[in-house]
Amino acid sequence: MMRRVIAHARERIAQVEAVVLLVFCLATGAAFVFSRLMSEMLEGETRFIDEAVLLSLRDATDTSLPIGPYWLSKIFSDITVLGGTTVLALVTVATTVFLCIRREWASAIFLGASVLGGWAISSALKLGVARPRPDVVAHLVEVHDFSFPSGHAMLSAATYLTLAAILTRVEKSRHVRVYFITLAVFLIVIIGMSRVYLGVHYPTDVLAGWCAGSAWAGFVWLFARRYLKPQQEAGQTVGE
Repeated sequence: MMRRVIAHARERIAQVEAVVLLVFCLATGAAFVFSRLMSEMLEGETRFIDEAVLLSLRDATDTSLPIGPYWLSKIFSDITVLGGTTVLALVTVATTVFLCIRREWASAIFLGASVLGGWAISSALKLGVARPRPDVVAHLVEVHDFSFPSGHAMLSAATYLTLAAILTRVEKSRHVRVYFITLAVFLIVIIGMSRVYLGVHYPTDVLAGWCAGSAWAGFVWLFARRYLKPQQEAGQTVGE
């Protein structure tokens, strides 16, 4: 009996270490890909493919007209709002309130700091690179700031993945945890796609935003796993 318990404990420890190693590798890899994309973009190596993709999504006779049915641009215009500052702020506040209701005070504070940190990094990168918006096609929504990396792509990745990472720390059900991660990834992908379709970002802007945001969220998850203990678990530890 004791041998079974020890063997099971070892297996669980090995699984945890494997997950931590995997997340660390993915976050580090995403950061590396971002740095390579930025380097290639600054050297002008990505301009041909960037413009080719944007033009492929427009009518050959009029680049102000997107391909597909008329309602598709409306759908993408609605989807892109999900990566905007207002929606992300509302979702973050709502999740923070949820954590406070559950008395997960440390997680609530950590969530706010993590999301704000991701936003600060995104703004610093945009100002540092200062890449102009695409001019090869007409913009289907109004934009004002710089292009690289895509703020919608990076902020949605940093915010939604961070939210999922924090929520998985306080949720016991494995199915619910998988749902949180799956939903976050789905939202991130469609938001990024919408920015390219609407002509306000080059594909490399979006890819770089995904990489930077995912890297940040990955390191946040590792930090949370190491230093944040769910309130219920902490209560059990004290009780024991």
